[in-house]
Amino acid sequence: MIEDDLRAAFARHEPLAPPTGPVRAAIARLVAVRRRRQRRLRAGGAALALLALLGVGIPQFTPDRVAEDATLLTEPGRRAPAGALNVLLLGVDSRGDQVPPLADSVLLVHIPADRGRPFLVSLPRDLEVAIPGHGRDKLNAAAAYGARVDGGFDLARGYELTRRTVTDLTGVRVDAGAVLTYPVLRQLTDLLSGVEVCLPQRVRSSHTDRVFPAGCQHLDGRAAVDLLRQRMRLPDGGFDRDRNAQRFADGLIRRAGEQGVLRDPVRLSRIVAEIGPDLSVAATGGSLLDLLQVVPELASVEPVGLNLPVAESTKGGHWVLRPDPEAAPAFLAALREDRLAQWTAQHPERVTRLR
Repeated sequence: MIEDDLRAAFARHEPLAPPTGPVRAAIARLVAVRRRRQRRLRAGGAALALLALLGVGIPQFTPDRVAEDATLLTEPGRRAPAGALNVLLLGVDSRGDQVPPLADSVLLVHIPADRGRPFLVSLPRDLEVAIPGHGRDKLNAAAAYGARVDGGFDLARGYELTRRTVTDLTGVRVDAGAVLTYPVLRQLTDLLSGVEVCLPQRVRSSHTDRVFPAGCQHLDGRAAVDLLRQRMRLPDGGFDRDRNAQRFADGLIRRAGEQGVLRDPVRLSRIVAEIGPDLSVAATGGSLLDLLQVVPELASVEPVGLNLPVAESTKGGHWVLRPDPEAAPAFLAALREDRLAQWTAQHPERVTRLR
């Protein structure tokens, strides 16, 4: 009886119900949009996390937070930071507790406000600069001055003094940063089963006598670190080393994309957790999740390599490197005003050929 009454009630109200076709179609459209958004955020967040290990550092990126943050890449309602962003990477050759660390490479990553493509701006380590509280010295000395503490060295403090020095030099705000050591890059390269690096010229290692031929080649972690350390036998010395670091970063990103790491936050989390003990990160900006929201907006994660225009001169009979008085002011103005895309279009000869 009860079943018959229910059937009769449904029959009386059925004409009042709206047609299900349009409702189902609307739900399907919403699901499709949400899935596309989630795929973009997962891929973008993983890409930025990988770039952090390459030198595009992000604040508050510590091993105990990686797994949690990776699961929150699709969290709705978070807003990506607006405007241009600048991230400072220090590539440090840490030589033990008794020897102050020197920054072999200083890289400023500029992410434009229009989210076109990131720019990797290499600042020569031998550039003479004003170091707050320490007079004038080479840029790489800022890490050593700042890192000194009783009984040893603190890489985070070395980063902080270098950040202040770079800010004074360039006039741009640094939003985030990281300190990377050679063990980090070696481990990361091996976890990806090697990286392809394309060199415009032959390189012979002054450390191992290994020969890196001109052209594209597949390098494991040991070989990659060997290449990144080279400058003595290169025609342009430290300038060529900076360019090779940009080429390595390009190859590492491509390799990660081929293996699907950029689309797999879980795998990326495991990689970060494995190399975490060697990763030193300086928290200078907003939250990790905020910066992760930027990557899906980028037209491309493939960077543009640039070097600060410099000129050689002498001071007291000694060779010094200073910003080029003719080219550097316009370059730094373009950096401060977020016009590097226009500047590189006008000066294509100053763009590093990555492949």
